[in-house]
Amino acid sequence: MNPYIDEDLTALAEHARRFAQRRVAPGFLERDTSRELTRSLMLEMGEMGFIAPELPESCGGQGMGCLAAGVIHEEIARADLSISYINLLASLNGQILAEHGQPQVVQPWLEKLTRGQVLLAIALTEPRGGSDAANLQLRVERVGDTYVINGEKTSISAADQADAAVVFGRTGSVDSGAHGVTALLVPMDAPGVTRNRFDCHGQRAIGRGSLFFENVRVPVDHRLGEENKGFVQVMQGFDYSRALIGMQVLGVARVALEETWEYVAQRQAFGKPLSAFQGVSHPLADLDTQVEGARLLCLQTLWLKDKRLPHTAEAAMCKWWGPKLAYDVVHQCLLMFGHGGYDRGVMEQRLRDILGFQIGDGTAQIMKTIVARTRAGRKAVPS
Repeated sequence: MNPYIDEDLTALAEHARRFAQRRVAPGFLERDTSRELTRSLMLEMGEMGFIAPELPESCGGQGMGCLAAGVIHEEIARADLSISYINLLASLNGQILAEHGQPQVVQPWLEKLTRGQVLLAIALTEPRGGSDAANLQLRVERVGDTYVINGEKTSISAADQADAAVVFGRTGSVDSGAHGVTALLVPMDAPGVTRNRFDCHGQRAIGRGSLFFENVRVPVDHRLGEENKGFVQVMQGFDYSRALIGMQVLGVARVALEETWEYVAQRQAFGKPLSAFQGVSHPLADLDTQVEGARLLCLQTLWLKDKRLPHTAEAAMCKWWGPKLAYDVVHQCLLMFGHGGYDRGVMEQRLRDILGFQIGDGTAQIMKTIVARTRAGRKAVPS
């Protein structure tokens, strides 16, 4: 019995799994080649209430809580990790808009977001700084009732497909660090915005790329949070997305293990099923145990979020452990399938897709530093 998953959440997970198996899984391999996000799936997920269900009904959500979002993320990711990025970006950006935006500005975006009608990106990383996220160079200057944006963001998920982006830029002095950063909601059809797309190793349906801003103007009421405090205020939402990422990648690991257990129980060698050999079954049992533990950590973190309790360290644990463990799991499962796993197909694509989460959204080294600072205190673990 899982202490975090009640009957209602179990039913929700089963509902999401049926949808994912029927509508998402069939196009998994094709989307990797075409690199098309399939907007029709966004609309279907929106109609079913699968996008940002944790948002209050007043914002277009279902008011279901973060655990509900987590189990949906997990089930969509089982079918296609790239498509589950739609859910991730919606939950992260939806929370930022709902908590820090001007209602008259963000409300229309939130309603379209939860319906699957728009896709929002998060634009934080820059060419000169990835892990040093507060050391931003993109410049935001206030001119009357508008902000003027100049600079570049890079390695942005859905860069060439997003309808708008939450953009972090420097409004304070160069040496002001995190305390001189402001967040803005920027429509991607604004004059002066250009973008490109990278040819990434995995997660090719959602894609990554760069955003370029040349004298891009947005109204002052598009600011999210207070001026010069956007990084400190808005970045708190990343604790939530880190737990969701753990659910996503572990969902992929779980389905890979399920398929591999079934395969080794059926495949014969030397007159026995492969599972009879400890060299086969013990590594899988080891990884299966770790996946169960990591998933419980992710669920606990989402439960803490729902209860409005501190969860920064737990979220960082989810983010560094989940992607690494999931990669190790799928790697081992691929080897168990032999040449069949090495062929271009479901297992090798899972491996490529998961790898990206060991790089983006915070590296393992940064996450471990967050854990250390939370446990020992920031003064004991200086930057």
